[in-house]
Amino acid sequence: MANRICVTLVESSPAKLRSLLKKALRRSDYAELRLDFMKPNMVPLALNLVKRDLKRCICTLRPKSEGGKFSGSEKNRISILKLVAEYNPYLLDVEYNTIKKNKDLRQYLKRSKTDLLVSWHDFKKTPNTTALKKMTNEMFKFSKNIKIVTTARSISDSAKVLSLYKNVPKNGNLVAFAMGDYGRMSRILCTQIGSPYTYVSLGKPIAPGQFSLDEVKSIFKMTK
Repeated sequence: MANRICVTLVESSPAKLRSLLKKALRRSDYAELRLDFMKPNMVPLALNLVKRDLKRCICTLRPKSEGGKFSGSEKNRISILKLVAEYNPYLLDVEYNTIKKNKDLRQYLKRSKTDLLVSWHDFKKTPNTTALKKMTNEMFKFSKNIKIVTTARSISDSAKVLSLYKNVPKNGNLVAFAMGDYGRMSRILCTQIGSPYTYVSLGKPIAPGQFSLDEVKSIFKMTK
């Protein structure tokens, strides 16, 4: 059982992000910095302000097409991802569709020895088990760290996602759970069957069904 926590932080101000990060890391293991919530020209300043804590940070620059807030050009986004890689965060979250089609980015991250988290989200549904297993196998070709998040329309959808933990490679790390009310408990159960951590908010949920830091800490106390 991991019982580790990653707090998702969304902030448009670099200075406020640093302040929130200090607060989050006092009570959690990791923090996810959603850099797509700030203007692109603010990202370099933000990275400089938080660089001492980046070894405990997962950096994300999610485009609108993948459910994020980044609305600039893909060329600009790729250049920012490369910049983030230079700061050597704990993990750099890059979408499966991005890493699959961008050979230049793949090679850059390999040369820079960036620890990559390849992520894939389905914001409408949960595919069948066969499709999920296939996706998992494809994603592990690009990194030993992958993240699969679907939208649960039933309890069985959560079970489909959680079943993926049975087939994780020996050196692989899988973070997989489902969003929405039906997927809510999968965010907790995943840490008990193989996920290295679960994502939480500092208060208001950032994603559907997300628990707060206080809620998850209370639940983990009961599982000890």
